[in-house]
Amino acid sequence: MAEKKSKDHGPSVKDDDVYEALRDEGASKEKAARIANASAAEGRSTVGERGGEAGDYQDRTVDELRKRAAELDIEGRSSMSKDELIDALRNH
Repeated sequence: MAEKKSKDHGPSVKDDDVYEALRDEGASKEKAARIANASAAEGRSTVGERGGEAGDYQDRTVDELRKRAAELDIEGRSSMSKDELIDALRNH
């Protein structure tokens, strides 16, 4: 079976294979690019070991979720419910 050749996503994406895999899994363009670039700079295994350290969003307070949403510059966060904040954070 022939290996799938990944598309070139331009100079802003440093690891096209990782980017495409993340996009196929439903990650946003920004998140996929951030992870792909980190894996290119630091190595895939290093980035993979770092993953999963964040706690579950359900365990956080609304104030904590709003603070994280502010860090990511998510619009409309001040009027979002907890479920809306979680959805916005997961899909950023």
